[in-house]
Formats: sequence, structure tokens, C-alpha cells
Amino acid sequence: MSEPRSVLVTGGNRGIGRAIAEAFLALGDQVAVTSRSGGGPDGALHLTCDVTDAAAVEQAFVDAEAAHGPVEVLVANAGITADTLILRMSEDDWSSVIETNLTGTFRLTKRAAKGMLRLRRGRIILISSVVGLTGQAGQVNYAASKSGLVGIARSLTRELGSRSITANVVAPGFIETDMTAVLSDEQKAGIMGQVPLQRYGSVDEVASAVTWLASPGGSYVSGAVIPVDGG
Repeated sequence: MSEPRSVLVTGGNRGIGRAIAEAFLALGDQVAVTSRSGGGPDGALHLTCDVTDAAAVEQAFVDAEAAHGPVEVLVANAGITADTLILRMSEDDWSSVIETNLTGTFRLTKRAAKGMLRLRRGRIILISSVVGLTGQAGQVNYAASKSGLVGIARSLTRELGSRSITANVVAPGFIETDMTAVLSDEQKAGIMGQVPLQRYGSVDEVASAVTWLASPGGSYVSGAVIPVDGG
């Protein structure tokens, strides 16, 4: 059994983030989860953090480090949507999604890199979306924010790689969560028709891609985008 690692998962109170936190806990790691409302799986350190607030991000790292030591694995999963067609999209619809999904990830990775450079090791895993690669009507803001994560990960790979720090992107497709439960049956059927595997994904299938990237088996993978989307 390897030493437990210090893992930080943002948006870890529900859905994909919660499943990722639970998967690392099952491996015996020490896991801190952040969310805007607090809460998370049993056994994790629960931290309240809005990633749009730089001071709150700093405090979350301070608290996680005090409990578990320097963060060795960062999973940036916190994200929001504000879907509407571009002609109806307000400045706020745009800026709120970019600020949370893209700028929030910038803050997290910048702070995580500081500790990882000292350790001379680390894994940064950004949770994007297949929409960031394909685009989607009504999601110009969300798709832009999620494709931006690819640019972050590939640039971090070049900046931090010499210190044994990897940076990768996991791009889930249609996964059954609270966020997708609100779609109509018609919308769900339309999505299903585009998925070669003819089913929706589970949060555990996303989590297993993340834990693999953080494992010794994923140590030579960096700057990659791994779709978990049924094809």
C-alpha cells in the first residue's frame, strides 16, 4: 500500500466531483473537497469555497495543507452553466460562467503548482466536457470555458513537466447527474442517438479515468484530453 496522498477536489459535494472524491477515499488517500455550500462524502475534509473568490481559494489550500500536507493531486471540477442562445446571452451569462469555470481553474492550478514545484511531483486533472470539443447550441459560454481548460493543461505540461508534474483533461459526455436530470425526455433521447454505446455514462466511469491519471500507471501521460463519452 502506497502512502496516502493529499488530494483536493473542487465541486466535490455532488455528482461527478463527489464520485471522484469517493474514489480517492476508497484508495486510502486523504481528500479535501470544496463546494460553495459545503458538504461532501464521509471521510473527506469539507471546505466551503467559491472559486471566483481568490481569497477563498487560498484559504481552502491552507486548510487542506494543514490537515493533509501539500496538495499532490488537484482535481478542478467546480463548474456552472448559464445556457442560452448567443443573441439572448447577457454579459453576465458569459462572464459568470467564464469566471467560475476558466478563471477559477486558473486560480486553483496556480496555487497548486506552488506546492507541487516544491514537492517536485504532482497531478493536475481538469474536468472539462465533450461540449468543449464539439460545441453545443446554447452553450457558447460553457463550451468556451471548457475548451479553455485544454489550453491551460497543455501549457502547464510544458511549464511544470520538468518537475514531474502532469496536467491532463478529462472530458465527460452525457453522464447521469443532478445537472442532467433536468433535461426533458426528448432532449435525453436526442443525446442518446448520438452516443455509439447507446447509454449514458455513470459518475464512477468518470472517476475511474481521473484516478488512473493520478496513479503510477498514468505517470507518463500529460497534456492529454481523455473523453469519457461513449464514443
